[in-house]
Amino acid sequence: MIAFASAIIDPAAYMRYARPGIQAAAEPAAKVFAFEAIGTVCRSYNLLLDVAAARDDLEALVLVEEHVELAEPALCEKVRAAFSDPAVAVVGWMGATGVRSIAWWEGRISCGPVVQQYDEHGGGELPAWSWTEVDSAPREVDTVDGRLMALSPWAVRNLRFDEELSLGVGYDLDFCMRVREAGRKVVTADVRAIHHHKLDLVVGRELWVEAHIRMAEKWDGRTAGAPPAEVDWKARARRAEAEREAARTLAYSSATRVDARVQPLERELAAMTASRSWRATAPLRRLNRLLRRRA
Repeated sequence: MIAFASAIIDPAAYMRYARPGIQAAAEPAAKVFAFEAIGTVCRSYNLLLDVAAARDDLEALVLVEEHVELAEPALCEKVRAAFSDPAVAVVGWMGATGVRSIAWWEGRISCGPVVQQYDEHGGGELPAWSWTEVDSAPREVDTVDGRLMALSPWAVRNLRFDEELSLGVGYDLDFCMRVREAGRKVVTADVRAIHHHKLDLVVGRELWVEAHIRMAEKWDGRTAGAPPAEVDWKARARRAEAEREAARTLAYSSATRVDARVQPLERELAAMTASRSWRATAPLRRLNRLLRRRA
């Protein structure tokens, strides 16, 4: 049995996006664990894992963030296919290799047909990661994005999200790193989904920078016992790195916003050039162009 789970912060978003997608993707016997979020995302997810771990018939647990709308009719078949390799512990909708920090999109991205729907600039839809080259899925990766990820029974029963990462950022990378540290695999799947989200990659720059530093401190070596000068040097270096990654991420968001501004203009141009009046005046425009060349 493939179960689905959501930790709900915004009930309206869950009812509008996540719930219909789960209902369309879930098999008749599937269990859906939809609970109100308690504390941090890690705490909420761990409670969902505790509930799912008690199921003897569990084949996989699919964690769905409330703004993610599943649009893949064959989701369960693709999750089963990924977990047919017993070494696979995590399957995600998008992820990357060559990851060095919580800004995992700095690596080589892999994802299926995922799109982002947004309300800014009159609303619209863009391919996920429209500003960079993307590898197709399935593919083995370093980490996946935690807003849609499937966990194997082994992962559900043996691992938990680190509740000390209380800022709600980087929990997915941390989890995937511990999966790989245990000798298991993390992969992407060719899953169609819609992410209903603002165009900004990062919301809350200062919080994101602090989360970046905490992850660096956890995985790049501890400063405990180091001389004060070394501690200060490492802290300043990590903050500088975090600020740099935040600036680069804001640049990516700006590129996405440019694409979003262009889309309404393209729609308006397409509507205008398809009109009867535009077609009727085409000979006159050709004549004017010819006269301008001769002038």
